[in-house]
Amino acid sequence: MPRPTYPPYDFSCPYTHACPHMHGLSTTWVMEIYHRSHDVYQEQLRIIDSFDGALKTRDAKIRALEKLLAELHGRYLALHQKQFKPNRKKSNTPPDAKPNPDTDKTVKKRGAPIGHPGWYRPTPDKIDRTFTVPPPLACPHCRAENLLPLTETTEHIQEDIVLECRPRATQYRHGLAYCPRCRRAVMQAAPDEIPHAPIGPVAKSVALFLRYRIGVPYRKVQTILHDLFGLACVPASLVGFDRTVVHKASAIYDDLREKIRSSAVVHADETSWRNDGLGHYVWYAGNDDLAFFHIDRHRSADVAKAIFGPNFSGILVRDRYAAYNDIGIYQSCLAHIITRARELIREHALLPDQEKHSAVEPFLTRLIDLCSRACGVGQKLKAGDILWEQSSLWEKRFVRELRKICSRRLAFKPAETLRSYLIGPEQPYLFTFLRHPGVSPTNNQAEQSLRHMVIFRKLSFGTRSTLGLKTHSIIPSLIKTARRQGVHPRGFLQILLTADHTTAQAALYHNSS
Repeated sequence: MPRPTYPPYDFSCPYTHACPHMHGLSTTWVMEIYHRSHDVYQEQLRIIDSFDGALKTRDAKIRALEKLLAELHGRYLALHQKQFKPNRKKSNTPPDAKPNPDTDKTVKKRGAPIGHPGWYRPTPDKIDRTFTVPPPLACPHCRAENLLPLTETTEHIQEDIVLECRPRATQYRHGLAYCPRCRRAVMQAAPDEIPHAPIGPVAKSVALFLRYRIGVPYRKVQTILHDLFGLACVPASLVGFDRTVVHKASAIYDDLREKIRSSAVVHADETSWRNDGLGHYVWYAGNDDLAFFHIDRHRSADVAKAIFGPNFSGILVRDRYAAYNDIGIYQSCLAHIITRARELIREHALLPDQEKHSAVEPFLTRLIDLCSRACGVGQKLKAGDILWEQSSLWEKRFVRELRKICSRRLAFKPAETLRSYLIGPEQPYLFTFLRHPGVSPTNNQAEQSLRHMVIFRKLSFGTRSTLGLKTHSIIPSLIKTARRQGVHPRGFLQILLTADHTTAQAALYHNSS
């Protein structure tokens, strides 16, 4: 007999509130739970989807952080290896064994490279004194006394310095005259006299030369003056020499800034400095004829504009620092790009294998080769080995090759940043030296000019006052400019201490016009 699908109309289940087939549960409650289970299931699916999305987001973030950690770790290892060179392994070769060039490929032959011209001291043009030395009576080697006289002679020229280790005291007797306008007696200074100064201009110029040209500390300058020249002074007097020069040279320093602003080509760079425990920066601007230093608290574009002025019309050779972006036409330093590319090669090589990318190293290697060849072309243009009429063809060739090198995006973020810079709006400024004569493709001139200030910073640990900042800006600028003008710095400082502003400025430049 078939079983009916639906119960009769008037059927009433006696187990509605406690069904024995459902372990005594109420059928009404079970049906309510059943109907609500769909909504609960959908809610659980939504929760699972949200958790899954959060996990994917976190996985992506963890992946990005792992990649960043690998890049930073590679950068740290590269910097560590650059600063701390690894110890060389000890070999089993005896210490007295000679290196074999055929087997040991790392051995470098001692001496200058092949073809390098040797240096010999030139023979003096003037012989101040001559001594005739008689032949020896005994051999200086074996002490034998039965020597036979010879007719030949030999000559030996030796140069030495003459030290007059004593100060010279000069008494000046001044004639006086009465000035009706000033209503007092007045006098005039002698040619080599600093009025009311107990120490003369020669000693002051020597002290300043030792301090700012040689880099000798104040107390050692005091020792040199006392031990070599017999002149007694205290370190505070040496600081007073600096202040005297700064007071007399302020106008020349301002004029030097104006000459920098009107120059056709200027190199610029900056480095760190310390003043009274606070970070400062030494700014440099100059060329082969001029040098200008300025120490400032900030490293912003406002300082650069204050140095070069609002209407700088020359060409600025600089690195990639953004503070110089608004200062006229410029040439980006290709040497900095080469250095950065080599650093990225080292950083990328230190990454784990799963983080390395095959396109990074070929890109950086080709970029280094391109920039190196561009620097070589710049040197040949300066030397005249390449005609200037061919510079536009070289520029087109380099730009075309650079775009080809930078055509593919890179997964290594530092390399991609460099690639974006090379194809960005600053690309025309990479080859400015091929459009303007006299422009160098590198900023090595500024780097070398700041080298003395870097060494001076290590010796003196910076300055301690605002006047010290001004002193270490003005005096190095004048000394470096004098050297580039072919003027001896000590002689110029002596003239600066004794002459007026016009005479001192004319003595600084080989062509005062």
